Amino acid sequence: MLEIPESTTIARQLNETVRGKAIRRVAASASPHKFAFYYGDPADYDALLTGQVVGDSFGIGAMVEITAGDRRIVFGDGANLRYYDNSRKAPSKHQLLIELNDGSTLVCTVQMYGAVLAFIHGEYDNKYYLVAKEKPQPLTGIFDRAYFDTLRADGTDKLSSKAFLATKQRIPGLGNGVLQDILFHAGVHPKRRMGTLTEKELEGMFRSVKDTLVEMTRLNGRDTEKDLFGNAGGYRTILSRNTVGKPCPVCGAEIQKAAYLGGAVYWCPVCQPLNE
Repeated sequence: MLEIPESTTIARQLNETVRGKAIRRVAASASPHKFAFYYGDPADYDALLTGQVVGDSFGIGAMVEITAGDRRIVFGDGANLRYYDNSRKAPSKHQLLIELNDGSTLVCTVQMYGAVLAFIHGEYDNKYYLVAKEKPQPLTGIFDRAYFDTLRADGTDKLSSKAFLATKQRIPGLGNGVLQDILFHAGVHPKRRMGTLTEKELEGMFRSVKDTLVEMTRLNGRDTEKDLFGNAGGYRTILSRNTVGKPCPVCGAEIQKAAYLGGAVYWCPVCQPLNE
């Protein structure tokens, strides 16, 4: 699933690969998918996008946005975007195909669910999209400790650390995936209530949000996810489906897993004690 390291990495790769190329042809919903969500009628995407020149691409939270003149193409969490240098290499089944003027192709497929959106700039008013564009991203200097403290509004003291960091769009693109290692480096259990954290622990959580996401992005995303070319990210997750039941790299205790708040959480019982 797209989160900050992956959306940022894919946007950079798009800028290096397809920026400046013209769109020759678009096929949307050629392989119907019940949980592929489009903006408007996907049958209109070819007329909307053909002839436009690809501009800058951006990672915005859990989304990747491609500009093309006054058009925007947005891929949401769950949409898998791949680049092929020759259209003949592209898979036959897809939810969106964009053929470029040099014969290369962008293909988006959806497995479980995902958003595949094309629209004229300014007409898409989805609140999650707008919030992701407006809020400071952790990879920027604007996301500093003072800003982090503003997120701790009334009522957040009763929230668990997972609920605080990864729900309600407090930090768009920081989801259940990157959350695990962020909390591990901070030494905080995912069920630990925010109101029990000391000032030192809050500073550690803030620093871990910044530093962990920077390192994940520097290494082109997590090893549980893939980039624009189908390659797994270079960041080796400490806590994920790949490591549950294995020894903690710091203390050797067995990494634990449990269902919590609509997803799995992982933790080290020694390095992240639930001391409430």
